[in-house]
Amino acid sequence: MLMIGIAGLKLAEHEKPWLTAPGVVGVLLFSRNYASREQLVALCDAIREVGGDELLIAVDQEGGPVQRFRDGFTRLPALARIGDIYDRDPPEAVRLAEEHAWVMASELRASGVDFSFAPVVDLARGNAAIGLRAFHADPSITAELAQAYVRGMHLGGMAAVLKHFPGHGSVAADTHKAQAIDPRDLDTLRRDDLLPFAECIEAKVEAVMMAHVTYPAIDDKPAGYSRVWIEQILRGELGFAGAVISDDISMAAAGAAGSVEERVRAHLEAGCDLVLACFPDVVAQAIAAVQDRAADRASLSSTSPELAALRGALGASWAGVLNNPQRDRFVARITALNADRENA
Repeated sequence: MLMIGIAGLKLAEHEKPWLTAPGVVGVLLFSRNYASREQLVALCDAIREVGGDELLIAVDQEGGPVQRFRDGFTRLPALARIGDIYDRDPPEAVRLAEEHAWVMASELRASGVDFSFAPVVDLARGNAAIGLRAFHADPSITAELAQAYVRGMHLGGMAAVLKHFPGHGSVAADTHKAQAIDPRDLDTLRRDDLLPFAECIEAKVEAVMMAHVTYPAIDDKPAGYSRVWIEQILRGELGFAGAVISDDISMAAAGAAGSVEERVRAHLEAGCDLVLACFPDVVAQAIAAVQDRAADRASLSSTSPELAALRGALGASWAGVLNNPQRDRFVARITALNADRENA
C-alpha cells in the first residue's frame, strides 16, 4: 500500500516502527540515503532486518539527470542519448537500450535493491521535468526502445515500471512544482503518448506509475486519482494486470486531492496498489491514512502477486556481476554515450 522514504544513510530509531506499520510494504531510496555501495548494502540489510525480507526496496536509477547512486556504480547516460543513436542506427540503439538496462538492473540487484522506477516511456516533447529522461519524441521509436529496455531489466533479474502513465512528456508544466493540464482528447493520446505504454504492457511489464497530470477531456481528476484512467483505460482497455503505483504524494500537482491523508486515500480509491510517500515529513500522516485499509485489505500486502512480482529474480552477487564477461563490453559501450555528449 505504501512505499516510504527515510532521512539518511542509516535507519533512524524513530523510523523503525514505520517499517512494521500495517500497510507499509517498501522503502524508496534517494541520493540522501547513499554514500557508498558498502553503506547501501548495510542500509538495505538493516531495513530488511526490521521490516522483514519481503519488504521492497526501490530507487530512481534511470541514468542521466536522475541517477541516485553514482560513486561505485556505472555512470549511466540519459535515455535521450540512446534516442539520438536511433536516428542514425536503429539496431545499435536497440542493443544499447537493452545493455543500459542490464547494467543498471544487475548492479542494483547485486546491492540489495529490488527495482528501479524505469523505464521512462514519456515522449520527448518539451516537458521540463522529463527532458533528457525520455528516449524520443516519436511514439513508435519510444516503444521499440522501451521494449528493449524492459528486456534488459528482465535479463538483469529486475521488474520493470513504466512511467508516467498516460504520458507526461507532451504537457509543459513540471508536476513537481505546479498543476499540469493536458487538453488533448483520448484519440490523440492513444495515437501518441499511450502507444509506448500499450506496446510495453504486451511485453509483460510488472508495474506502471501514474502521472500527476489532469486530462480534462477524459476525466477532471489527475490520472493517479482517476478510476477512468486506472480501471477503465489502463486495466480495461490496455489489459494491464500488474501493480499500479502513484507518483510521489508530496509533489505540487498531487495537492489537488487535499491533505496528505486525502491524497493517499484518493490514490487507493482510484485503484493504485502502491502509494509513494517519499519524504520523511509526510510518512506518519501517510501511515495514518492506511490503517483502516491495511486491516481490511490483506491482498495489498507485499505478498500479493502484483507487489511480489516487483522483487524480481534472484540477483547475482557483486563479484558475480563484475566477473560476467559481457559486463565490461556493455559498460564501455553505454558510458561512451556520456563522452559523445560532452564532445558534442
